[in-house]
Amino acid sequence: MSGFFEEVKRRKVYRVAVAYIIAAGGIIQLASAAFPAWELPNWALRLVIVSLLIGFPIALILAWAFDVTPQGIKTTPTIALPGAHRRRNVIMLVATGVIISAAAGFFVLPRAVARKIDKSIAVLPFENLSDDKENAYFADGVQDDVLTNLSKIGDLKVISRTSVMQYRGKTTNVREIGKALGVSNILEGSVRRSGNKVRVNVQLIDANSDEHIWASDYDRDVTDVFAIQTDLAQKITDALQAKLSSAEKSRIERKPTENGEAYLAFVQAHNLQDAVEDLEKLKQSEQLYARAIQLDPMFALAIARYSQLESWIVHTFERTVERREKARTLAQQALQLQPDLPEAHLAMGFSLYYGDNNFEAALKEFEIAQRDLPNEAEGYLALGAIQRRLGKWPESTANLEKAASLNPKDSWVLQNLALSYQTLRDFDAANKTIDRALKVNPDNLGLWEVKSKLAIAEKGDLSVAERAFQSVKSLPMNDLEKLRVAGGRADVFLLERSRRFVCQVLSRWFCSKGAPRRSRRAGRSPQSKRPARSATETESRFAGPAYSARESSGLSRRKRCRLK
Repeated sequence: MSGFFEEVKRRKVYRVAVAYIIAAGGIIQLASAAFPAWELPNWALRLVIVSLLIGFPIALILAWAFDVTPQGIKTTPTIALPGAHRRRNVIMLVATGVIISAAAGFFVLPRAVARKIDKSIAVLPFENLSDDKENAYFADGVQDDVLTNLSKIGDLKVISRTSVMQYRGKTTNVREIGKALGVSNILEGSVRRSGNKVRVNVQLIDANSDEHIWASDYDRDVTDVFAIQTDLAQKITDALQAKLSSAEKSRIERKPTENGEAYLAFVQAHNLQDAVEDLEKLKQSEQLYARAIQLDPMFALAIARYSQLESWIVHTFERTVERREKARTLAQQALQLQPDLPEAHLAMGFSLYYGDNNFEAALKEFEIAQRDLPNEAEGYLALGAIQRRLGKWPESTANLEKAASLNPKDSWVLQNLALSYQTLRDFDAANKTIDRALKVNPDNLGLWEVKSKLAIAEKGDLSVAERAFQSVKSLPMNDLEKLRVAGGRADVFLLERSRRFVCQVLSRWFCSKGAPRRSRRAGRSPQSKRPARSATETESRFAGPAYSARESSGLSRRKRCRLK
């Protein structure tokens, strides 16, 4: 054995082995950093590592056989050894190289290839492949239920339905969608319903590499659609290596109803409930919720959503005692049927918030709901709005930021966040947030209004308001919106006129204070004239504080009151 090590040292195999290991380590580190940036597939890095591991024994053999000299590469001179010893040394050299490569591969390969899985996902609208195009609501229902199940898993980040629905029917690149929504995984699917049979096809895609992680098909009865949704949530959780607690597993496995007709009515009602500013559609949603509950009086989820709808109508359209009591009764009924249903606590929170203005009690209900709905953007938005009312600014801002991250394509969430930053006098954050909202919805009058107010409050700058008027000039507007714009123009005109007047008065005042005076003492030279401030200097000094409290016309009642 000593003869083998002496021969390895004589042939300088040690030096080659050390140099190879250092060079291979550098190549692997460089490839690990560069390949993802070049958007190369994962197998490319694995191929590089395997090639380097295979090359190590080959490098040892070449170092054994050859030597680098000033005259070039030459065969290493041999010494007189028995033939059996030479064969033994070569076998030991190869075995040593293979063992070292295998050990390095066992420890290095998994760590080099392994990447931290980003447990974020967006569930895009499922395509309706049914012959009856009216079944589109059913495809939306399947997608919404899958999303709802995933949103109950605390170890995942799930983008809200509001932000993903705008991708319905669009062929946007998956990487672009992932970047826009801030997620690394996209779930696409299609639904074909024929009578009581339904076929669901889904595929989970890596948004960074556009690679398919897995795909699956389901052929079931309509009544088995809940089993599909539960299985999908379980597979996605496994694929993203997310932790699933026993309580979360129990919640996603629970069937909301055993009645297929009641479920279909619920799906239609929930779709119509999204039309938050269309009272006629909301009343249609009322009727469908009532139908679902009539078919299944134990349908607690439908009762909770019905209560939430009534609270919204009370808050926005018809603040009547009957509706307020109806919202409270429905929420209580849902809690009696399923005390641990998070949607029931959410409904009770909105009933207390919108119906009674009982902020402390509503806050407790929202906190209970948020614990079991960790990805519900609406819950975080409600928490932030109430905490803002109660003066809990750090908590409010954190929850509004969380709502914005879960619902990045909803400009109303960003508008709420910008208004909070404005109140805190954090104008830099407010401007960045409102600019994000304008990228999402550049035609929104309310967003331009907030941006204009920010410029006036921060700097007394009226030019932003003028740009806003030019931007919305070409937009189609109803009478109410035209009235808002006209009121805003009048306010800006009055502000500009008042500012000019104040600047003139202040300028004259400073000029009069700076007039020369006669010296009372004999022989004393008169005081030098104090230079008067220019109108521009005066304006820049006083315009901001003088008009920061003055606001232009308010938001429309419906937008302003959503989470006021």
